[in-house]
Amino acid sequence: MTDMAFDALSELEDDALLVLYANGDRDAARLLTARLAPRLLGHAQRLLGDRAEAEDVVQEAMLRLWRIAPDWRPGEAKVTTWLYRVTANLCTDRLRKARGGHRGLDEAAEPEDDRPGPVERMQQAARMDALQQALDSLPERQRQAVVLRHMEGLANPEIAEVMEISTEAVESLTARGKRALAAALAGRREALGYAEE
Repeated sequence: MTDMAFDALSELEDDALLVLYANGDRDAARLLTARLAPRLLGHAQRLLGDRAEAEDVVQEAMLRLWRIAPDWRPGEAKVTTWLYRVTANLCTDRLRKARGGHRGLDEAAEPEDDRPGPVERMQQAARMDALQQALDSLPERQRQAVVLRHMEGLANPEIAEVMEISTEAVESLTARGKRALAAALAGRREALGYAEE
């Protein structure tokens, strides 16, 4: 699939992608899965408290979506609403089976919160502020090359095209930028919570 075709598909609503899949467009299914599965996984994991079980539920929910695709009537329900409902029902079924069939979601234990605590969030914020200050100290072209390469994940040839320079120039800019960042942040390792090596 070309980038242009992918961009065109990615602009479509979920129900339009489902109709395309029903008509044989596998790229529409891949895009819809990439768009919805992570959200469903988070939902199922919060309900079940078990990632492996949640992955099974999401797989089953997506299979059910693919089965009903030929009969989908756009506008009657949102794909996400339908999927969340199916996911919740599948989770309820699993919880009932696991507990002898007598308990519902309200009785399920709350999953552990794996989000960073206040201290970790403050440290992350301090690190991001320090990085931004160091980036701001770089010359504009170095900063642009470093951000495109190491934060946006572009390859050197793509950066060269964006910046309208040679690949060798990109390599030079990113190397000089990384050295300057390392020098700017060197004295702050301990304050930013990085152990000295």
